[in-house]
Amino acid sequence: MTEKTGAAGTPLPQTNPLLEEWRTPFATPPFGHIAPQHFLPAFDQAFAVHAAEIAAIVNQKALPDFANTVAALERSGRSLGRISAVFHVVVAAHSNPELLAIETEVALRMARHWNAILMNADLFARVIAVRDRYAGTLAAEEARLVERIEKWLRRAGAGLPEEARRRMAAINERLAALGTEFSHRLLADEQDFVLALGEDDCDGLSAGFLAAAEEAARERGLAAAAIVTLSRSSAEPFLKTSARRDLREKVWQAFIRRGDNGGASDNNALIAETLRLREESARLLGFGNFAAWRFDDMMAGSATAARDLLERVWRPARARALAERGMIEARIAADGGNFTIQPWDWRYYAEKLRLETADFDDAAITPFLSLERMIEAAFDCATRLFGLRFTERRDIAVWHEDVRVFEVTDRAGRHLALFYGDYFARPSKRSGAWMTSLRDQDRLDGATTPLIVNVCNFARGAGEAPCLLSPDDARTLFHEFGHALHGMLSAVTYPSLSGTSVLTDFVELPSQLYEHWMEQKDVLSRFARHHESGEALPDALLQRFLAARRFGQGFATVEFVASALIDLELHSRPASSVADVGAFESAERQRIGMPEEIALRHRPPQFGHIFSGGHYASGYYSYMWSEVMDADAFGAFEEAGDIFDPEVAKRLHDEILSRGGAVEPQAAFIAFRGRPPEVDALLRRRGLTDDAAA
Repeated sequence: MTEKTGAAGTPLPQTNPLLEEWRTPFATPPFGHIAPQHFLPAFDQAFAVHAAEIAAIVNQKALPDFANTVAALERSGRSLGRISAVFHVVVAAHSNPELLAIETEVALRMARHWNAILMNADLFARVIAVRDRYAGTLAAEEARLVERIEKWLRRAGAGLPEEARRRMAAINERLAALGTEFSHRLLADEQDFVLALGEDDCDGLSAGFLAAAEEAARERGLAAAAIVTLSRSSAEPFLKTSARRDLREKVWQAFIRRGDNGGASDNNALIAETLRLREESARLLGFGNFAAWRFDDMMAGSATAARDLLERVWRPARARALAERGMIEARIAADGGNFTIQPWDWRYYAEKLRLETADFDDAAITPFLSLERMIEAAFDCATRLFGLRFTERRDIAVWHEDVRVFEVTDRAGRHLALFYGDYFARPSKRSGAWMTSLRDQDRLDGATTPLIVNVCNFARGAGEAPCLLSPDDARTLFHEFGHALHGMLSAVTYPSLSGTSVLTDFVELPSQLYEHWMEQKDVLSRFARHHESGEALPDALLQRFLAARRFGQGFATVEFVASALIDLELHSRPASSVADVGAFESAERQRIGMPEEIALRHRPPQFGHIFSGGHYASGYYSYMWSEVMDADAFGAFEEAGDIFDPEVAKRLHDEILSRGGAVEPQAAFIAFRGRPPEVDALLRRRGLTDDAAA
């Protein structure tokens, strides 16, 4: 996003590109003409237009019907939607202090704006009237839309008495401010830390890691030759390979203390207040706690069902992790180490053990996993499964020069979507990886072009060297592209049901399912090529990689499931009992028997999934819930004897990927698989069954 216009003291042009018709290819956002100062005036106008549209729906004299109420509601807010989409992509992927300040104001005003709509008692009454008038007579998608809108309004408080609605609105505004502040503080901690590496600090580090560390230093304009940052793609490989135990401890402590440093960026007080307000809002709506409110609109149906799944996985995973700990302790002793294993030791010695027992380490395969080749692999799988073709477009404006855009066409060569890939870590980008959209698919007033975005944080190669991915990075790329396919292949009429607009514990199914193809011999043997020689991945190394996939699953499963269990507990117990977040975390770790040497994948002060916003609050378990489905779903391809079986792929497309939220999730899965999902598929995949190899 350019900032050369609208600088301090420089008058802005009279026109605002966010409010103009975009005469660009496929009506894409003209990022090169958008400055930070354009956003607030654009939001002002969009809020006013949307409010007027809602008022017209509510105040009309005609009796409520589907067209004048539900379809009209779907048509409303289009300008606000496109401005919001542009803003949230930029502020997350290429922010600056000016944008962050704007975000604080926008978050509050957005909450206030949507409160007025979602708690509008007259609008709610019209939707109820439509529901009753057309009961049993609407087409399936229209009936689903009415059902979903009614539920959204009811869960937002539209049916509450006026005083309760006012209190709910105040809570929502405060929660929006808290979520934004949480993410800003977390970003500040991530930006503030770097570990400069001297000549004596590089023992054990691969050439690829050092090249990325050197590029990170150059990008930040630092004098140091190479640095470690708190991006997961930097910190975790360092913890896995650095022979310097003192430096591993330093990086681990910084990584684990993000948002928990007692200073201006400390998130603990924000968490406590967030939990209190979420509990109050749930009780206003008649629920005993926030988790009960959340599960009123989830596949799982109850916190008990989610907890039962997590605990079923937790027991064998913890036992496996304890066995892994014993192996690591023996390995430390064999090295003559006179110390007790600590969290900053686990990854390092586990990697040594994997090298010894499975004859494999990530450094051996990383030179074969260039970003470019893995993008090609992800695209090729989509071609073989769904007939998609990807053509790079260099005439589409982007928010940063690193962003790449691809036109997506179907089997018949018809334009389907645009795909934006923003792959590299940078200081202006929030950590993690995610899929979002600049425009969703719908057919309400003619077909729209979905503009689908993947954002990742991979370490850039030095100079002209390619970006090389770890196996985890490659899985992340496939994961986010699975989400992207869900958005691109959507084929529904109404925008509220488009693409990933599904229940939270269903949304990860397409993404986690797509990860399976990254680990298939058929895919790796074609696309894993050495970045220098072009040599294909040797079959012996490929076999060792595939055999090593289950190594360390105790650790990986425990760090995730513990975070999911703590998320459920945070939102199930009285908020007053979590006033001291650190004490709560310690007590819960002890209660579930968490090995001291394993940290939560996300400690509460850095748990952006559940505190930067509410989407995954009391819902982090969703990844595991979806993994039950994805493991079982991939079994359909395995049973067919072909991981690209056209009949199974067509069912996946027709019953899940193209349906968005137009079908109830359990029904969609059964239509694809022929039965409900089975948990045993997940346990087998992770190697946690009694008969699975360790």
